Amino acid sequence: MLRKLLWNCLGFASLGMAYVGVVTPGIPFSIFLVGAAYCFAKVNPKMHAWLYNHKYFGPFLTNWNEKRVFPFNGKILMVLVMDSSLVIMWFTTHNVKAMIYTAITMFLVAVWAWRFPSTPEEYARRKAAGEKIGWFK
Repeated sequence: MLRKLLWNCLGFASLGMAYVGVVTPGIPFSIFLVGAAYCFAKVNPKMHAWLYNHKYFGPFLTNWNEKRVFPFNGKILMVLVMDSSLVIMWFTTHNVKAMIYTAITMFLVAVWAWRFPSTPEEYARRKAAGEKIGWFK
C-alpha cells in the first residue's frame, strides 16, 4: 500500500513537472515525462495507459520506449530553451562560475540527446546498418 502510494506520488509529481517543463524555459519536460511513465507502469496501469494515449505525450513516449527516438524539433527546441536560459542566467546573476558549470551541463545533455535518432525511419536505417541507436547499442 505504501509502495503504491509512493510510486503514484512520484508519478504525479513527475507529470506535473513535465507540464511545467512544456511552458517554462530551463525545465525539461521529456525526462519528467519518461519518469512519470516509469512510475505509473509500476503501480497505476490506468495512468500509464492515459499517458501513452495522450494526444501530445503519447507519440513521444511510444517512440522513445520502442525505438529511442528523440524528435528533431524537440532537440532544436531543447537547445533554444537551454540557450535562452543561459542568457537569462547571465543577465540576472553575472556569475561566471555558475554560467560555466551550467553551460557544460547543458552541453552534455544536448550531446546526449543528439546521439539518438530523430525519426523512426532513422532508427530503422541505423538498425539495418548495425549502427548504434544511442550511446551503447
